[in-house]
Amino acid sequence: MLNFGIRFSNFCFLENNEYDFDKSYECIAGMGGLQFYPHQGDSPITGLSDFHERNRDWIFGHLSYDYKNHIDELHSDNYDRINFPDAFFFIPELVFIISEHEVRIGAEEGYDTARLMKEIYAVVLSSEENEAPELSSRFSRVEYIDSVTQLQQQIARGDCYEICFCQEFFSENAEINPIDVYLKLNTISPNPFSAFYKYQDKFLMCASPERFLKNVENNIISQPIKGTARRALNDLIEDEQQRNSLSLNPKERAENTMIVDLVRNDLSKVCAKGSVEVKEFLEIYSFPQVHQMISTIGGKLKDGVKIEEIFHATFPMGSMTGAPKKRAMELIEKYERTRRGLYSGTVGYIAPNGDFDFNVVIRSILYNEKRKYLSVNAGSAITNKSNSEKEFEECMIKLEAMKKALL
Repeated sequence: MLNFGIRFSNFCFLENNEYDFDKSYECIAGMGGLQFYPHQGDSPITGLSDFHERNRDWIFGHLSYDYKNHIDELHSDNYDRINFPDAFFFIPELVFIISEHEVRIGAEEGYDTARLMKEIYAVVLSSEENEAPELSSRFSRVEYIDSVTQLQQQIARGDCYEICFCQEFFSENAEINPIDVYLKLNTISPNPFSAFYKYQDKFLMCASPERFLKNVENNIISQPIKGTARRALNDLIEDEQQRNSLSLNPKERAENTMIVDLVRNDLSKVCAKGSVEVKEFLEIYSFPQVHQMISTIGGKLKDGVKIEEIFHATFPMGSMTGAPKKRAMELIEKYERTRRGLYSGTVGYIAPNGDFDFNVVIRSILYNEKRKYLSVNAGSAITNKSNSEKEFEECMIKLEAMKKALL
């Protein structure tokens, strides 16, 4: 499927990796472009709901982190060499829904799907071995720790009480095979919101454990992650101790609680009065590389609320900004050294009936094939109780799977 889909300019492949994580599909993919959502007005997604209503078809696409500038009076002046657009949505030529026992294909009436399947099975990827790109950092360890100290001073002054601070690791003149890298990454770190996404000559290889938003019949949930601990897979006793330690860690619990409150507030803007509730609080989920603390917040959407209104109320996700959201984003712009772009944005789909599911773009590799520029970001939540050395180490833990996938 990947080898066949990469021939199209637009290709979105979303993989659940068999997690029972309130899933809709094992795997879903959209490729090619029958129609592209035309930007209208000041915002690149104004009218997206009307576009969906007119077509009643599958829509795939993304919002980059910098879509925030269309929501609040914000800006993004930092360096960006990947250059995904702030927003892009398309109706694909072909939709594949894959489960354990069947493949369903969506195509225009009269499409020869039998020939299509033969063509897919006949595809063989011819790849060359490329030299593993060497990653450089925008921050030295000392510079990162100094920035964390400055952010804690901002917190002490009352500017905000939590900031998600990220650093970029990059490689110039990098030549990779995006499919090979994605398959390695997905083998090393198979997560429930993994994605392979192509927009023209730009690629996302994503092993995300985090869901941004899911809507089923106007019941919406968000599942923010805050709280990370390294796995100890060679020692089951130590691994369980790590899990329990994360569950009881007062700093991690406080981080998650702050974001739960933020998400409750965001969802209350588009949900019926009194319907927003915390369905899971500070639960520990285990993934191949790390244990994560996750909460689930849900509500019933108001009658007639539009898709773009939902994104406007909830984006960017609080787990990737901090709180309060606007001031945290201003400090992110000041202290980070590169534009986030698609990192800490979202990729997903809208179904013909209006249901949708979108991830959080983290634990990801971004690649601009034309420029041969490769980017990997990692971050952590800074609070007044943060230990800057431990925050740096958390970034390194999150970076491990991506580095291995590039070898």
